[in-house]
Amino acid sequence: MEYHPFKPLIDKDSNILILGTFPSIKSFENNFYYSHPRNQFFPLLADTFKEKRPITIDEKISLLKKYKIALWDMVKEANRINSLDSSLKDIELNDIESLLKEYPNIRLIAFTSKTAQNLFKKLNINFPNVYLPSPSPAYAKMKYEDKLKEYVNILKNKGTL
Repeated sequence: MEYHPFKPLIDKDSNILILGTFPSIKSFENNFYYSHPRNQFFPLLADTFKEKRPITIDEKISLLKKYKIALWDMVKEANRINSLDSSLKDIELNDIESLLKEYPNIRLIAFTSKTAQNLFKKLNINFPNVYLPSPSPAYAKMKYEDKLKEYVNILKNKGTL
């Protein structure tokens, strides 16, 4: 059994919560969210807001805070053989409902995987939510430019400022 290694990255000003499924093996190794070198999450986020692409963990946290974006994952613990969502077994979910109560400024949840969104549906929480195209290197069916258009539409045009 593997346990989620990170606390939610959230503060009282956060107004969008981005939920993934479970950190990749590379993210476990690098001790931070979306840390696979080919993962497009932070480049997409930076390009969405026309910011310099963050390299360090501190730069990534600063970018998230600047745009009032919180990060966490749906899965608290699971068994797996690789980083693909499809390999997750014996899943226990994080307490998303309590997090939302503790941080009432969250007004939208965005999911970076269909698996995360489907797991959320099982919780029967009535909360505005939307799917962001997966930034995973395993999700190659959509070009970067098309993903970026979706990120801009969802994160920038729906407003985090």
